Amino acid sequence: MASLIHTAQRALGTAEQLIVAIPHSIALFALRAALAIPFWRSGMTKWDGFLNLSSGARYLFEQEFKLHVFGQAFSYPFPLTMAFLAGLGEVILPVLLVLGLFTRLAALGILAMTIIIQLTIPDGLINFHLPWAAMALGLMAFGGGRLSLDAVMAPFGGRRRGGAVAS
Repeated sequence: MASLIHTAQRALGTAEQLIVAIPHSIALFALRAALAIPFWRSGMTKWDGFLNLSSGARYLFEQEFKLHVFGQAFSYPFPLTMAFLAGLGEVILPVLLVLGLFTRLAALGILAMTIIIQLTIPDGLINFHLPWAAMALGLMAFGGGRLSLDAVMAPFGGRRRGGAVAS
């Protein structure tokens, strides 16, 4: 019995060593891509050509989307401006995330959008908004990693912040 327990402990130790060996930069790249994809897909539905909002985006922001605050539903202020800004954010920020360019700022932008989306669609907290917020916070805390343009540009950027280029 002791031999079986010892074998199981060794197997678990080996598995843990393999998991720990995964470079942080690969994990951060996967995190950046996972956060970018849903926003990119949503952003692609908002445009009918260069800087031309789709009719669907216009309708949603003018008629359907409401901000749910303090138990009340309020129409978006300046709905077409909000649609335009959301569409830009949903296209530009995911590109920055995948490239790892200005990763922390892009993640902050995604977090801000996630908060507004949560106020618009309160039922999406557990399945969508909470994981998005957690991913954005992780990227804000750890940066883009070594597989990012942030890491390539770090030697030229002057001051380096702690953890800006994780391994």
